[in-house]
Amino acid sequence: MAEPQFEVRLATGEADLRAAQRLRYHVFVEELGGGGALVDHENRYERDRFDAHCDHMILIDHARAADPGEHVVGVYRLMREEQARAAGQFYSEGEYNLAPLKASGRRLLELGRSCLLPEYRGGAAMFHLWNGLAAYVEAHDIEILFGVASFHGTDIAALAQPLSLLHHRHLAPPELRVRARVFQSMDLVPEDQLDRRAAMLQVPALIKAYLRLGGVVGEGAYIDHAFNTTDVCLIMDTARMNAQRARLYGREDRA
Repeated sequence: MAEPQFEVRLATGEADLRAAQRLRYHVFVEELGGGGALVDHENRYERDRFDAHCDHMILIDHARAADPGEHVVGVYRLMREEQARAAGQFYSEGEYNLAPLKASGRRLLELGRSCLLPEYRGGAAMFHLWNGLAAYVEAHDIEILFGVASFHGTDIAALAQPLSLLHHRHLAPPELRVRARVFQSMDLVPEDQLDRRAAMLQVPALIKAYLRLGGVVGEGAYIDHAFNTTDVCLIMDTARMNAQRARLYGREDRA
């Protein structure tokens, strides 16, 4: 594969949105076995009713292909409070009671539908998306980031160790602790019986990245049968995220 030539920007028209939805179809439908009422299998678009109300951040690799539609290799769907009001709710509200976040008085941004093509995972691509997200957060004065993130599959017994690790070590403080509407406990293995290393190996890379940046989780998991996933709600204070990001990428001054 040629050396990537990355660009991160917001989708600006129908072609950009369709490219994002096609990438989502590849990852969420073809790779992970998900579905949904508005998924267009004929044209291979993963879409839902919230798309029209969101900003879509796309990662483009200009070295990838001659067809502009094949340039999009990563995507984030972003929904601010005013966009959620226009849509009637945040996407996550179908799974979690967001009352603690909405009552906080802080500016909220929901992250969703995050995905990368397999060959771009674990490398520089996520770094570029994080940089784009950081710029968006600053431009809109966002204080709290949140969104559902997923484990593949719905077998809770198989996920008992990583879910318990999140519950015991990364639970959100009470003032930000959202709760799953259809509650699946994550307190499945006593803390003193956790195999922390084995549990962390089961945690998806994206969730690990959020945790490294100071992310915490809501109470309880949500089993999403349509997407064949077990979801947790991640919450991040942007002030803490920015401090952690600076430390991780060596951008803060060293004493």
